Amino acid sequence: MKLTLDPGAAALLDTLHAAGYAAYAVGGCVRDSLLGRTAHDWDLCTSALPQQVMELFGAEQCIPTGLQHGTVTIKYGGQLYETTTFRTEGSYTDGRHPDAVQFVPDVREDLARRDFTINAMAYNEAEGLVDPFGGQKDLQNGLLRAVGEPQQRFTEDALRILRLYRFAARFGFALDAATARAARQLAPHLDCISAERIQEELAKLLTAPQPGAYLEPAVLAVVLPELTPAALDAAKPVVDACPAGEKNLPVRWAALLGALGETDTRRVLKRLRCSNACIEETAVLVRETAGEGVCGSFLLGHESGHSIARPTACGSRVPPQRTVLGETPAHAGEVAIRQLLGRYGLRTVERLCALCAALQPQNAPACALAAQRARQLEADGVCCRVSQLAVNGRDLMAAGIPAGPALRRVLEALLDGVIRAEYPNEKPALLAAAQKIIAS
Repeated sequence: MKLTLDPGAAALLDTLHAAGYAAYAVGGCVRDSLLGRTAHDWDLCTSALPQQVMELFGAEQCIPTGLQHGTVTIKYGGQLYETTTFRTEGSYTDGRHPDAVQFVPDVREDLARRDFTINAMAYNEAEGLVDPFGGQKDLQNGLLRAVGEPQQRFTEDALRILRLYRFAARFGFALDAATARAARQLAPHLDCISAERIQEELAKLLTAPQPGAYLEPAVLAVVLPELTPAALDAAKPVVDACPAGEKNLPVRWAALLGALGETDTRRVLKRLRCSNACIEETAVLVRETAGEGVCGSFLLGHESGHSIARPTACGSRVPPQRTVLGETPAHAGEVAIRQLLGRYGLRTVERLCALCAALQPQNAPACALAAQRARQLEADGVCCRVSQLAVNGRDLMAAGIPAGPALRRVLEALLDGVIRAEYPNEKPALLAAAQKIIAS
């Protein structure tokens, strides 16, 4: 078995070997290389003690990131290589971190402390693959299995329970029966894990290609207690139907939590310490797709939802000439897409279209067309925002309209009229329309 090592990792291993130390690439980089995937982080393990690593490579090249746990990060060729001394671990009083570590001379002892067999392999060019727990075979069989006794692995570090489902979802692997059983039984131990770490693992799980089957009810009951079993069951196929990848995380969150409504979705994501941007984007998606028959209605030529209600200069009264009833479905759909573009921007509209397609598969073609139209409108610079109008506040004040809330309402009403093609986005026409609006 021969793997292609990252050039920097190979050079560092050569240096460690030349100094008389055992050293290997270890963990995820070995796993990904065996899977034929590009490994992004190359971690190393060695018999050299942290101080010996520091002396060998020099203070300028080393960052003492975790000396008490045996870890030194080596800078080489513009990359960072986490290098850890072979170790065993003591008890885990807090269910997350070892109380103490003991450095050992044999890599196999080090591999025995790791979470899953597919992550418990090491490699160097001289010895080839070191795989004492059958990780390569599990990779070939598409199986995720704990190293040694699953109960012990999950009792040591409860976060490994979430990592089990995250890795399985990432690779589409089956779960070893004993490992899955232990994970379900020990799921309540996740209450000792910080919200940040839970959120990080859930986010990685949700961005996997098809995570629905790995949203384990026993686990979600602990980390997302707000979500009922029925709501989780209903959400799974919707989550799977949403586009994957990190950039679509708000879409997946909205698909999972949508049944909670906007307020509770915000509360859950805030409790999990999600970023403000993620919370806001997810809340928008939930709001725009909430309610019976609302999702996707803008795609089919009907306006709905408070967020795309038409602004007027006359309080909350909607002038009769602006009703949607007389518009053709195509025109009404275009109006709503432009309003959404103006309010949220292209990325949100694309995400909203993707979520609507997942919620209502029968409307997926219309959703795809709406997203395509939104991209075209954006590329063409079609007026969707007040800032794109041919007049601004100064122009209106020069025409005699006083500053203040009324001025903003006039600008919004002008935008509404341009979007509805009631008048062109040209300065003379907009100034004339503004006078009529303010006089009404």
